[in-house]
Amino acid sequence: MTSGRSAWSSPTPFPASVGAAAAVLKAGHWRLYADRHRIELTPQPRRTCPDCRGAGGWWVGGANPEMEACSCWASRRELRIRLLPVPAWPDEPPF
Repeated sequence: MTSGRSAWSSPTPFPASVGAAAAVLKAGHWRLYADRHRIELTPQPRRTCPDCRGAGGWWVGGANPEMEACSCWASRRELRIRLLPVPAWPDEPPF
């Protein structure tokens, strides 16, 4: 006799863990990028920063203006995990 409930219909913790990971990344001001070759975590500017006000930096004047990065994100490390090697392009065309 069956209970009417499939073994595959039980809830999994996957959605909760994804939501928790998204909350941690947002609270720590990180951007997540993932594809089959790498996973990258890059720092993001803080909206509450009194220096850049979330813009990430400011423009330094002169003949050739350049953007000076704010220390709220520029001094933090970028984290990268390599998963699969990127395939090499052939030197010659295939025809």
